[in-house]
Amino acid sequence: MKKPASKIRDEIAKLQEQLKAAETREAERIGRIALKAGLGEIEIDEAELQAAFEDLAKRFRRGKAATNGGKKGGNASESSASSTQDAAGAAASGTAEA
Repeated sequence: MKKPASKIRDEIAKLQEQLKAAETREAERIGRIALKAGLGEIEIDEAELQAAFEDLAKRFRRGKAATNGGKKGGNASESSASSTQDAAGAAASGTAEA
């Protein structure tokens, strides 16, 4: 049975709200990690910082992430959190300006 267009629009609106909430949670999580890593104290151009994060994302997607001696989780969410912490720490040490 086909759904009427109004129901599909309602579902799209709900999914957009869920996406916005998920992006907000992710941004807050990454922001907290970045602050813990000291990125808030570094004067760096936003475009340069974004490029550094993009490089780190590529590195971790390829699976070449170095361990930092922290908690190594067996499930995806722990592994992802650990990778993000590594990424934030690497960005802080690799792109700092004097």
